[in-house]
Amino acid sequence: MVEPNQLVFTDEMPDHYIMDINEDKHEVALSAQDVEVYYGAKQALQKTNLKFERYKITSLIGASGSGKSTFLRSLNRMNDDVGTVKGKIMYRNLDINSSDIDVYEMRRHIGMVFQRPNPFAKSIEDNITFALKQHGIRDKDELAKRVETSLKQAALWDEVKDTLHKSALSLSGGQQQRLVIARAIALHPDILLLDEPASALDPISSAKIEDTLLELKEKYTIIIVTHNMQQAARVSDYTAFFHMGEVLEYDLTRKIFTRPKVQRTIDYVNGNFG
Repeated sequence: MVEPNQLVFTDEMPDHYIMDINEDKHEVALSAQDVEVYYGAKQALQKTNLKFERYKITSLIGASGSGKSTFLRSLNRMNDDVGTVKGKIMYRNLDINSSDIDVYEMRRHIGMVFQRPNPFAKSIEDNITFALKQHGIRDKDELAKRVETSLKQAALWDEVKDTLHKSALSLSGGQQQRLVIARAIALHPDILLLDEPASALDPISSAKIEDTLLELKEKYTIIIVTHNMQQAARVSDYTAFFHMGEVLEYDLTRKIFTRPKVQRTIDYVNGNFG
């Protein structure tokens, strides 16, 4: 991790640096091709091209308003009602940005967890089974299995296994966020998108979320927006740096935080970013 005000020396200072994940060597779970986002006439995201490796964690970093959350929300069509998204978002050889995609079904494969915990006003168990039932899963044994498995994967089972019928709203903020993660993974998605999942939590709860993510990447591809540089350095394999609606640098996380190639990235990770 680069300490504030610590100089990072590089041989080159290009305006942009985007590492290419070679599909022959790394399995790509999701890719963005010339993705742009407009809110009315305002362009919030310029043409963005990124590939996300399967079973890895990628952090999206940058100042507020840099476009990282706008981009993340585009990856499972969360911007449909508020903006216009252009370009291709390829998943399993399908462009999920196409008008003929079943968005509801697509979100079963590309789940999302938001900044603030948003459990349903239902029991802990019902929070997880509600969406499963909506997808036609009715077998009680299968539902019970999904509840236990997802809560274990979200590191919450031991804390709630004896109170599954208790209201989810009675849980702490950190527990609620892990419940929301469990709710998302109960549908067995391939990809999990998280928008600042620990920003509203205390340090202990944040650490539990980080530990959970490191466990989950064995089964899921994870893309996370975070303002926390230490968190990005701790949990992610790759990092993309956004600035004013552009990706200026995308590389292995250890390179972003020790030997970035773009001056603005250097300024940002050193805390010298105005």
